[in-house]
Amino acid sequence: MKLKVSEMRALEGTDLHKEVQSRKRELMELRFQSAIGQLANPARVKILRREVAQLLTVMGQNNSSSSSK
Repeated sequence: MKLKVSEMRALEGTDLHKEVQSRKRELMELRFQSAIGQLANPARVKILRREVAQLLTVMGQNNSSSSSK
């Protein structure tokens, strides 16, 4: 499921962490499929990598804003 950045910012810290973990898990599975030549949608790898980066960025922004308060 594709989340918008505004939806990512609305998530709590634990929910963000769960989203990152689920996307990393899916990315790992896609890498395995790619290694054995069964990858159906190669563009999904790029999308997942981008979503993980966006989620980690939002997590970092939340941590920095909460520590500066």
